[in-house]
Amino acid sequence: MSNKRSFFSKDKHETALLIDPDKFNGDFKEKLPAILKELSPSYFFVGGSFLSNQRTTEVIRYLKRCFSLPVILFPGDYAQLVPHADAVLFLSLLSGRNPEYLAAQQVKAAPLLKQWQLRVLPTAYILIEGNKTTTVQYITQTLPVPRDKTDLVLATALAGQYMGMQLIYLEAGSGAHLPIPLETVRAVSEEISLPLIVGGGIKPSMEKDYFDAGANVVVMGTFFE
Repeated sequence: MSNKRSFFSKDKHETALLIDPDKFNGDFKEKLPAILKELSPSYFFVGGSFLSNQRTTEVIRYLKRCFSLPVILFPGDYAQLVPHADAVLFLSLLSGRNPEYLAAQQVKAAPLLKQWQLRVLPTAYILIEGNKTTTVQYITQTLPVPRDKTDLVLATALAGQYMGMQLIYLEAGSGAHLPIPLETVRAVSEEISLPLIVGGGIKPSMEKDYFDAGANVVVMGTFFE
């Protein structure tokens, strides 16, 4: 796919289906066409916290062979990067203070992305408390923003915009017991000029509410796993 392709827009409402390669088994493959029919997603996001790039390659090749949706890497570590996707969310965990996930992982990833000429989408990644200790929180050894601190979430999102990010991603974590409050999504959407991605604990029945609150991309995955 051409690097000139446009991904995400402040003027659109789109759905992304998040696929964890470690959970992409035969049963999920059989269910995938029905899931796509129900969700009508615009993108596949592929990534997880515990996986190898070999498994990621296998899943991405399958998705691109069988479906026409863009495949975007959602990596938990630079070692999970592969050259076969259409783009990569170049995440910086702005909600945490661990330099490894603010900049060090990105430095390690940069030469590979340059070599592969993979489309890079700089993304401010903001983890918000979802009433569950998430894998992201455990792996990165960072604290999420408390779910009732909307002003802090907004300040972090604005910082990401002013740092030159192209996307803001609010994340409650995979399988979060409580998704991100709608009022938080609304507050951030009203103040930033970037596309807003929201994920973590969202069910299909909630999707419209998140779009109405200002989310441009709603990410779902664990619900279908």
